Amino acid sequence: MAEDQKCNIIKTAGDLFFRLGIRSVSIDDICRELGMSKKTFYVYFESKDALIEQMLLSNIQYMANKMEELLQLQDFRQLVKKFVKHQEVEKNDVRRVPQLVYDLKKYYPRQFADFQAKSFEMHKGYIVRYLELGVSQGLVRANLNIELTAVMFSMIHGGAIRDFEELEARNYNMHQLAHTTMDIFVRGILSEEGMKLYN
Repeated sequence: MAEDQKCNIIKTAGDLFFRLGIRSVSIDDICRELGMSKKTFYVYFESKDALIEQMLLSNIQYMANKMEELLQLQDFRQLVKKFVKHQEVEKNDVRRVPQLVYDLKKYYPRQFADFQAKSFEMHKGYIVRYLELGVSQGLVRANLNIELTAVMFSMIHGGAIRDFEELEARNYNMHQLAHTTMDIFVRGILSEEGMKLYN
């Protein structure tokens, strides 16, 4: 029961943060949305900072679950197809909401740096597993440096998220970045057989 209540607070706060940004949402706002007293809120979270940390950890877990679902397909062709679609439609990723990223960078830099580091490791780990699956099915180049490729892909993605203002200044957004990065990445890793399927 206590864990359910904690999850409910994280989800409700996350919904508000996604809609309005972190800075403009107070603990009072969250409590009002939940119909909860501040005293009850503080039973679960000692501060807004602690809530933000938990919300970010929950977001990483959410994304890891999505990536794990893709891996369960055990078919690299289907995995790539669904991964590309997932990149285009995913809206529950903290990293896709500029206002949220802006607030985290400016007002919660420690939490943002921790989130970036954990997201990077999670993302890299799944890319390695995806690539190993592709090699085993003959669709990814056997001579590919899997570890380095996963690091590079994760660095490009993470750097763009961190510096999203640069993208916006050039009239691009995170969805365009995800689509273009995936296209370049997929074309660079595929074997000849894989490219026939991709084309």
